[in-house]
Amino acid sequence: MITWRRVTEADFPLLRRWLAEPHVARWWNHETSAAAVARDFGPVARGEEPAEDWLVLLEGTPVGLVQRCLWGDYPEYLEEMAGVMEVPPAAATVDYLIGDPACTGRGLGPRIIRAMVARTWHDHPHSPAVVVPVVAANRASWRALEKAGFVRVAEGELEPDNPVDDRLHYVYRIDRPATSGA
Repeated sequence: MITWRRVTEADFPLLRRWLAEPHVARWWNHETSAAAVARDFGPVARGEEPAEDWLVLLEGTPVGLVQRCLWGDYPEYLEEMAGVMEVPPAAATVDYLIGDPACTGRGLGPRIIRAMVARTWHDHPHSPAVVVPVVAANRASWRALEKAGFVRVAEGELEPDNPVDDRLHYVYRIDRPATSGA
């Protein structure tokens, strides 16, 4: 069973290990020093930024990370996306990683994404959609989104996380399900 808890500063050593894993480092391109992880994850862990960092627990064991925010909370990213497609400011976005290499390639990614989308509908009742840009070369990531029910709605140039990557990104979207009722 997948469960969640918010990342705390006590999790930073685990995040450092995961960010250094080759399968993560290739796409996240993140500094792994203690100072860099504290700089980049600390403000969210302390509630100083509106984003949310969630530790993914599988049967109680940490296996991954999901970052979630609303596009409107980061106007600079919303503006960059406007060059590719219009995104509602209340829409959410997620970024994700499976840190434990033993957990990759087993279908866990789509399960994590589906579970976070369901949680998003609950946690953010006014969010109409989850919109996720993915560098085109990261096939495993965009395939996980597709398996989780996302649809590719656009493609265009955005700044990649890793400077070795091309600027081409695919943009995926899943809309809040319609509710029945009067």
